[in-house]
Amino acid sequence: MTTLLQAATTVALPTITLTADNHERLSRLADAAADGMSAEADFLAREVDRAVVVDPERIAPQIVTMNSRCVFRDDSNGFDRTVTLVYPEDEDAAAGRISVLTPIGSALIGLAEGQSMSWRTRSGERRVLTLLRVAFQPEAEAHETALVH
Repeated sequence: MTTLLQAATTVALPTITLTADNHERLSRLADAAADGMSAEADFLAREVDRAVVVDPERIAPQIVTMNSRCVFRDDSNGFDRTVTLVYPEDEDAAAGRISVLTPIGSALIGLAEGQSMSWRTRSGERRVLTLLRVAFQPEAEAHETALVH
């Protein structure tokens, strides 16, 4: 007998954290995109507005920032996916670079490892993702480089 994976379609909003630089640029991006991509821009704007903002050197390495490579699980089907979160102009889905202005991208920004976030697909289906691991974070890399030099 086959057992289907049953996942909750909503979870409590987790606390998210953004660097001050990411917060500023993402706020401008959400404002600029509001006319043409209202649903995506609204979701991103809500996430940016509720974020805890810290200096880049104080962000924990387990948190997704812009240009982070991370592994998440789509809790609706149990599949893991590795992506790099980028600005819209750097998006390349075939290369695993997803825009922060997509529903998945907006759900990932600011999440810490182990946190889950609900989001809606562009067709309106509600899903939940769980951040499994931040494999690369630019701020952590910069911190490590500064310690070496």
